[in-house]
Amino acid sequence: MREDFLIIKTEYDSLYNTMLSEGRLPLKETELGYWGISTADDIFHLFQTLKLNKFKSFIDLGSGDGKVAMIASLFTKASGIECDKELVDHSKRIKKKLKLSAEIIHGDFLQHDLTSYDLIFINPDQHMTKLEPKLHRELRGKLVVYGPHYHPTLLKKEAGFIAHTSPVTVYRNR
Repeated sequence: MREDFLIIKTEYDSLYNTMLSEGRLPLKETELGYWGISTADDIFHLFQTLKLNKFKSFIDLGSGDGKVAMIASLFTKASGIECDKELVDHSKRIKKKLKLSAEIIHGDFLQHDLTSYDLIFINPDQHMTKLEPKLHRELRGKLVVYGPHYHPTLLKKEAGFIAHTSPVTVYRNR
């Protein structure tokens, strides 16, 4: 699994180096928020810590370029949902090139049924004002919030820890 992870990491590093060489930062405003890169090593360590292989289904909300969903697909059935077509195209190209199983969905996660996922991942770039009531209704398993910024108030905090270098908090419905 480690070798497969390193192949994914290398592919995304190449994407970011290409963006930088073209004068573009790996940061983008989408119609629903901002996309920025997640650290591959942090994500892989997080999924090992969570024992992601014990979960049946995973979704990354606002999956950007798909890196988190691609790494998750090494552990379980994984999906990512993203509204930005350019980012979805990057995801699908890398998925095809590396022959990964992650499902990439072009759409708005606020319109997507989340009841079939037992682990939902988000790296929120804004308050969860619209998302949190939906999670309160549809969350059947766990919510993993990657990063220190925005956290739900209607859900129950189950755990908090540092995954490699990034703070992570796990929630469930009350």
